[in-house]
Amino acid sequence: MNLRLARTIAEARAEVAAARTRGLSIAVVPTMGALHTGHAALIERACAESGFVVVTLFVNPLQFNDAGDYSNYPHNLQADLDLCEERGVDVVFAPSVDEMYPRATRTHVDVDTVTEPMEGRFRPGHFRGVATVVAKLFHIVQPDRAYFGEKDAQQLAVIRRMVDDLNFSIKLVEVPTVRETSGLAMSSRNQRLSEAERQWAVALYKALEEARRVIESGEASAAVVKARAAEVLAEYPQVSAEYLEIVDPDDMHPIETITGPVRIACAILVGKTRLIDNVRATPHPG
Repeated sequence: MNLRLARTIAEARAEVAAARTRGLSIAVVPTMGALHTGHAALIERACAESGFVVVTLFVNPLQFNDAGDYSNYPHNLQADLDLCEERGVDVVFAPSVDEMYPRATRTHVDVDTVTEPMEGRFRPGHFRGVATVVAKLFHIVQPDRAYFGEKDAQQLAVIRRMVDDLNFSIKLVEVPTVRETSGLAMSSRNQRLSEAERQWAVALYKALEEARRVIESGEASAAVVKARAAEVLAEYPQVSAEYLEIVDPDDMHPIETITGPVRIACAILVGKTRLIDNVRATPHPG
């Protein structure tokens, strides 16, 4: 069956309803387009596990607190459609801003606590926009499963809490981060990096890996771990760190003493490009 492009909410709902009548399970992969190998991993997992797959392409203005960042976000609809068709996606839902927000939005989804540190501190209002648009997409598509990448761990924690608190009947599937050979996490923002900046950007993953190594070697002080990771970042003076935190994997708040599994999360600026990444770490017993 050929890929179909739905531009309106009514078209997307009609496609899903037809799939339901055939007894197919529904999966959604929410994206902002500019699809890359990381998105492809989400799509391939969704296609392997579900009977009918919807990929959404929508650059959501509500989650941008920088107008320039929003206007410069990359777009390539045909390339995105080609990637989806090659991997067996059934429907691409690519609405306009007017279709998703036909009038001023008066209803928003706010998730407390988990949104406050890290990205919430540096991008005020970001997670409010994310939670609102994801809730809308979930209501439009009504999927059985939704697929998200581990790279945006705080975003996934926010969505997981929203799904639990608002009783969405959806299974969230977390897919491991896809990385370039250098370790740099795949991201649409990587397109903005010059060749020199790509070399400097590896500082992010190197710092995270050093922090993970220190934790897995038995260090329990988050301050000590962060200091070791900061030493790695200092080797790259072209890079500016916004935050580097050791956090609880559920509520995403920084911890002081490491007693179990944690996430190590970091955001850096390379030139004018902002990159985020994270890894999981578990201290070895004894």
